[in-house]
Amino acid sequence: MGRFPTKTVVVGVVVLGCGAFAAIKYWPRANAPTRDVAANKKEKGKGPSASAPLRVSAVTIVPGPLAEVINSTGTLRAEEGVELQAEVNGKIVSVHIVEGARVRKGDLLVKLNDADLRATLQRAAWRKELAELKERRLARLLESASVKQEDYDSALNEVNVQRAEVALTEAQIAKTEIRAPFDGVVGLRFVSEGAFVNATTRVATLQNLDRIKIDFSVPERYAGRVPKAAPIAFTVPGMEQKVIGTIIAIEPRIDTGTRTLQLRAVAANPDGRLLPGGFANIELTLSSIPDAIQVPAAAVVPGVSDKNVFVIVNGAAVRRTVQTGTRSQTVVHILDGLKPGDVVITSGLQQMRAGLPVVVADLAVPAAGLVATGGKKKAADPATPAAAARAD
Repeated sequence: MGRFPTKTVVVGVVVLGCGAFAAIKYWPRANAPTRDVAANKKEKGKGPSASAPLRVSAVTIVPGPLAEVINSTGTLRAEEGVELQAEVNGKIVSVHIVEGARVRKGDLLVKLNDADLRATLQRAAWRKELAELKERRLARLLESASVKQEDYDSALNEVNVQRAEVALTEAQIAKTEIRAPFDGVVGLRFVSEGAFVNATTRVATLQNLDRIKIDFSVPERYAGRVPKAAPIAFTVPGMEQKVIGTIIAIEPRIDTGTRTLQLRAVAANPDGRLLPGGFANIELTLSSIPDAIQVPAAAVVPGVSDKNVFVIVNGAAVRRTVQTGTRSQTVVHILDGLKPGDVVITSGLQQMRAGLPVVVADLAVPAAGLVATGGKKKAADPATPAAAARAD
């Protein structure tokens, strides 16, 4: 009886010691979730709010002039141009060409030897005179019935034959003269007095430079949109100032080799600076809209069956379906879906959705002040009356 209490006390101490050890060992694990939750809440408090607006760039819609322009290249041609050549073979007896000088229509430039033709003409003239004298005599005799009608008819026919011989010889003599076919400027001459020429010999060139023609082409998809008498603007190498011309002719067919429509324009050239054969950079305006609504091309988001833009309404993004017209590398003409004053989002479109809160970080110049210049955007020149959306 005296030893039993002692054992009981020892066992109780051991049990209490084990319980305390277990409590100390496993207490941090039991409290770990509570501490992690508090830490996560604290970290979330430091991060951005889920409702913070997205910072975007935008542009305000302001209607402005828009011109649809086709760029092309062409070749300059003289209003009238010709290579002077002889019609017959012969030796040059005189040259009246002054290189670079202006000449009038009909001026004699080169004369070939015509001595044999002159002799033939004189013979034909004498024969004609004799035939006419015979015809007049028979005509008086015919009135008194002294000769037969057929005798007179034969004499009259001989007169006509001799007159034709004279005309023929005169025409052959005219071919020995090279005259200016129109007013113009003579170029370089390639012959000298005493040279023998034929119908293939190049004598000189003659150009009428009062006006200049411009031949160029546009893709066939514009065939029905090019108006006759439409104005063009063009430049040539070494001449920065633009020259204004007018379309005068449209080829009534499509070139099957290039699938292009051939056009011809004309421009005044009073100082003669524009030379035939030159290269021209041409701008043809198809249409002009004085109050077009335009947006940057990057702002248009293509859909499956439509095109959309995002506008800012009451601090949130709103999707708008739009109908587009002319498009360039920088701007798009909006036909329907936007109105003046709308603020169109131009950045962050990949993560944009309807109803997303947004704030404008950069408000760009009005879309109507954008022009296409080599694929870059820039503000339109105040001196330029219209912003150009260039078609390929």
